[in-house]
Amino acid sequence: MFDQIIIKVLLIAAFIIFGLILLRPGGSARNQAIRTITLILLFAAAVFAVLFPGLIDDLARSVGVGRGTDLLLYAFIIVFVGNALTAVRHRRAQDAQITQLARQIALRSPERPHERQQEGEL
Repeated sequence: MFDQIIIKVLLIAAFIIFGLILLRPGGSARNQAIRTITLILLFAAAVFAVLFPGLIDDLARSVGVGRGTDLLLYAFIIVFVGNALTAVRHRRAQDAQITQLARQIALRSPERPHERQQEGEL
């Protein structure tokens, strides 16, 4: 139980950091930069894991995980959850934009649907 305390603290901290980043409003250019840097770091970590699998096992044991593959699985879960949260936030922003555009269009066109039908009948 206590030998896994390090990995538990790291995983919980990663989830909290993702949550704080995703809950902050605005900053789309900054968020894009963070995502790009994260992607580059993940790519470098993947190459490192392939080239030096023994070191990944050593790193896993040092943080309280039995095998390197388990550590990689935990990292994958963190990345997946972060990606899912980002997608949800992006979708909400898109929905808000679409709603705003629909409102603007509705306010600009004073024509009513029943008026269009009457014009077509004439």
